[in-house]
Amino acid sequence: MTQLGLVVARFNESVTEPMEERAREAAAERDAEIAETIHVPGSYDTPLAADRLARRKDISAVVVVGAIVTGDTDHDRVIADATAQGLTQVSLDRDKPVTFGVAGPGMSGAEARERVDKGAEAVYAAVEMVDSLA
Repeated sequence: MTQLGLVVARFNESVTEPMEERAREAAAERDAEIAETIHVPGSYDTPLAADRLARRKDISAVVVVGAIVTGDTDHDRVIADATAQGLTQVSLDRDKPVTFGVAGPGMSGAEARERVDKGAEAVYAAVEMVDSLA
């Protein structure tokens, strides 16, 4: 059974809570187990938590879910870029899949809520990567 770590950003909880639910449902569908969940303040904070989980020998992959919505500045794009780069680096440094189930940037809260299935998609990708790299 594939053991997953799950990192959930709390910011934009109206999006991330359903994403977490979808991730849990997808794990059950794929005969994977979420061994540990870490909740963090926002998407920017996910790389450190992902790294902590990726260091564990009992975790095969880390799934990250979050939502980055647009505001009055380009802040959402800066956060999304830093988050994606950080998570990619964790995956490469730990030689372990870290999947990116983050909605945004460049979308409203309503648009992000339409993408809650990103949680399930990130789990599917994690399980597929574990199988591919086995």
